[in-house]
Amino acid sequence: MASIIKRKSKYSVVYYYTDEKGEKRQKWETCQDYNEAKRRKAEVENEMNNGTFIPPQQLTVKEFLQDFVKIYGTANWALSTFQSNCSLIYNYINPAIGDVLVQSITPKFVDEFYLRLQKTRSVVVRNRKPKNEFLSPAVIHSIHKLLRCAFEQAVKWEIVGRNPFPNATKPKVKYKKRDIWTADIIRRALDECDDMKLYVAINLSFACSLRIGEIAGLTWDNIHISDEDIARDDAHLEVEKELERVSKEARLQLDEKDIMMVFPAVLSNTHTNLVLKKPKTDSSIRTVWIPKTLAYILRQWRDIQNEYKTFLGDEYQDFNLVLTLPNGRPVEGRIIDKEFDKLKQKADLPNVVFHSLRHSSTTYKLKLNHGDMKATQGDTGHAQMDMIMDVYAHILDEDRKINAQKFEAAFYMQNPGNPLREVKPPEYDNPELGNLVELLTKSPELVSVLTEALKSNIISK
Repeated sequence: MASIIKRKSKYSVVYYYTDEKGEKRQKWETCQDYNEAKRRKAEVENEMNNGTFIPPQQLTVKEFLQDFVKIYGTANWALSTFQSNCSLIYNYINPAIGDVLVQSITPKFVDEFYLRLQKTRSVVVRNRKPKNEFLSPAVIHSIHKLLRCAFEQAVKWEIVGRNPFPNATKPKVKYKKRDIWTADIIRRALDECDDMKLYVAINLSFACSLRIGEIAGLTWDNIHISDEDIARDDAHLEVEKELERVSKEARLQLDEKDIMMVFPAVLSNTHTNLVLKKPKTDSSIRTVWIPKTLAYILRQWRDIQNEYKTFLGDEYQDFNLVLTLPNGRPVEGRIIDKEFDKLKQKADLPNVVFHSLRHSSTTYKLKLNHGDMKATQGDTGHAQMDMIMDVYAHILDEDRKINAQKFEAAFYMQNPGNPLREVKPPEYDNPELGNLVELLTKSPELVSVLTEALKSNIISK
């Protein structure tokens, strides 16, 4: 049914098949060595005997991915996923393997493709300098995820007999520990912040664990901060939409799916629009309760907005947004990032990205609620609790020190065999001083408190 023919230093598996037109054709498949050819011969013969053999087709990766996006992508992807996946196909997949026949893609070919990608330069998008000169392992993992899904669909459509991507060798992604701001640094940042929209955004990100797109997409009907709400400790906000810049082509392809509102473009020749859209996942739609102080901050900000409306009159573009420019236009994430960078430089603050405030929020809440993952997940809107446990649950060094102190007091100091128990504490002429030392020995946490109090007293003097 199939034979192996040696061609110079390589081997070819040769077999006959009947194409879609009913015509008999011969196929040559080149292999690197005899063992590979032997395995492929057995595979072809087994598929022919079992009736699972799929005749070769002249379908390229580019042609297949066009159908995949049109049939599968438009039905299953959210706007942001659609845009990012189409960019990966256009910028990196099609230029490299777009003209390769789908049925020529083997696990070995995939491994070679990933090696090439590691030496591929990052594409400049909209004149924005990429973070890395060459494709990062994280981007290659995104390409792998996309192609694995696509070829899984190719198997279902009986275009290929097996998916070559599941066992591919991907470059390792080194996950860096996320730098975050402590509560004290955030207080300092707020004290130094003189941009009111940034001030509001920082408070919403830290107190409510919101993403920047969720903050920018809040409208005043989502905010419940009446006197009655505050008095009942029921001030809250509802996350039900987010602000995002999307391409007109993606909106057209997805038939305006998930779009709630399109903002008029400032420039007529732009290829993108700011939109209000449904969040990417259902778990992101949530209610978050607001601290009283933040409720009053929001009320003050609303009063400032009303002054802008009165001053600008018809020139004010009222979209009912919470976070706005002075003329009422929405505030994109890049605007907040720019103001955030200015604040860091001005106040000499540690260099983190704005999104880190959300991680700071998650960490702070886990500390306050003693590790209540479920309650914290409700505020953050994560679909999987693993994201809280693996990525966001930072434990600060000061807490780890306290853990050691508590362990010392609870275990070692209670151990009868502990040699330190036999050591008598020094005697003090002043009984009160002796009592104080004994108290500090029994309560290590009190040392930190007393130290901070002494520091404050020295500074005040």
